[in-house]
Amino acid sequence: MKRLPIPDDVTGEEIDKSVRQELMSLPKTLAEDVARNLVMVAKLLDDEPEQAYQYARVALRLASRVAAVREAAGFASYAVGKYSEALAEFRAARRMTGNSDLWPVMADCERGMGRPERALAMAGEPEVQKLDRAGQVEMRMVAAGARRDMGQADAAVVTLQSPELASHSIQPWTARLRYAYADALLAVGREDEAREWFAKALEADQGGTTDASDRLAELDGVEFVDALDPEQEADDALKPVAESTVEEPKADVPAVEEVEEAEADEEPEDAEDEPVEPEDAADEDAEPELVEDEVQDDDVVEDPAEDAASTAEAKSEDRAGLPEKDGDDS
Repeated sequence: MKRLPIPDDVTGEEIDKSVRQELMSLPKTLAEDVARNLVMVAKLLDDEPEQAYQYARVALRLASRVAAVREAAGFASYAVGKYSEALAEFRAARRMTGNSDLWPVMADCERGMGRPERALAMAGEPEVQKLDRAGQVEMRMVAAGARRDMGQADAAVVTLQSPELASHSIQPWTARLRYAYADALLAVGREDEAREWFAKALEADQGGTTDASDRLAELDGVEFVDALDPEQEADDALKPVAESTVEEPKADVPAVEEVEEAEADEEPEDAEDEPVEPEDAADEDAEPELVEDEVQDDDVVEDPAEDAASTAEAKSEDRAGLPEKDGDDS
């Protein structure tokens, strides 16, 4: 049998005392295992019903003869919409205990299976008289829902009109009853009255069991946006970033472009023909010029022997060009 992981801090002692007494018929180790799975069902039923359903199935395989286990399995099946399965578990638990407390939810399973007429018939059975006040209110809401399923919207409104609805005392079921009545009024087009009863439901809804505040906002035309919605954040991320506003320059302070144009007008006309080189560039060109001068000086230096020969040759040429002196004939 496949077991599901259970946190170490879940001991099984968290379950109700009456359920613990039922588990005493089991071996100690088995009882602890079943109790821990039932605790997980209770923890996950509202927020993660699919996970709760899996833990309930484990507990059911371990102890199917325990009424509390069958009841827990029924509520887990009911939470995930497995109404036929839930009804079977509720019937089994009722046979084991003889208790009628599950009668309203059994009738609602009939509605979930598409049989509202059976649910309405159950509302008239003697078992309803055995229910406490809370159970009778639940049965009345199931009957009203069955009326609406059968297309009898006005009859649903009348079904919910009761002393419990008119009472000003706040009970655990008050918010849900007022909410059901407001929803029935809205279904027959009595919008103003519906808004009034949604407000009354919100006033009594101390545990946040209904969405009366959302229904009121819907009637008032108010639309809420979830600030933590990932899709909304993704849409916002795709939007262009708004440009920051830059202050315009004051009238008495010229803009940067105007200053640059004014400086350009003040330069000499021939300045445009003489491009100004950066100082670093001039410094870089200075060294090659010095090297070039040195090379030229080296090229001018001549050999002394060649210089003397050239001088003698020049003198002889000069002499050859002079007229001969008198008296040299002798």
